[in-house]
Amino acid sequence: MTIDIRRLRDRLPQEIADLESEARREGYRHVARLIDEWSIGDNRFEHHGERLLGAYIDEVLVGIGGMTLESAMSGALRMRRFYIRPAMRRRGIGRMLALALLDHARSCCSIVTVHAGNDAAARFWESLGFQPHGRDGHSHLLALRRHSDGPAALDLRQCATPRSP
Repeated sequence: MTIDIRRLRDRLPQEIADLESEARREGYRHVARLIDEWSIGDNRFEHHGERLLGAYIDEVLVGIGGMTLESAMSGALRMRRFYIRPAMRRRGIGRMLALALLDHARSCCSIVTVHAGNDAAARFWESLGFQPHGRDGHSHLLALRRHSDGPAALDLRQCATPRSP
């Protein structure tokens, strides 16, 4: 099984409808929100640092995940719209997708947030180094080390500073 991670730009892949249908059957609406926000132009993952990636196996979209600017914190990004098809879970696809996003984030920010919607998601994000931090609409934070930096300390006071409008 070869996993191909691709940056999604300009348009959402046609297979997003199948992904959204599976997510909806599980009770998740975030893939539908992704489609809605994209179609009206509210969120196209096009600001500096933002990114939307798709995970493919044999040309089939099996997962999606993105990063947007974190509105509650200056200089931070937020993981968004992360979803892996149920049949494809526990195969390293989510980890590969998340690590690709985090690798990109290192070049433009020092903190990434996420809202883990359930206990399984919280365990997944914590396995990647995210720390619980239930504040400002997110559940977890990760202090990134830049490729050339040594260990980075997370100062939670800096995380509490809202971004200027």
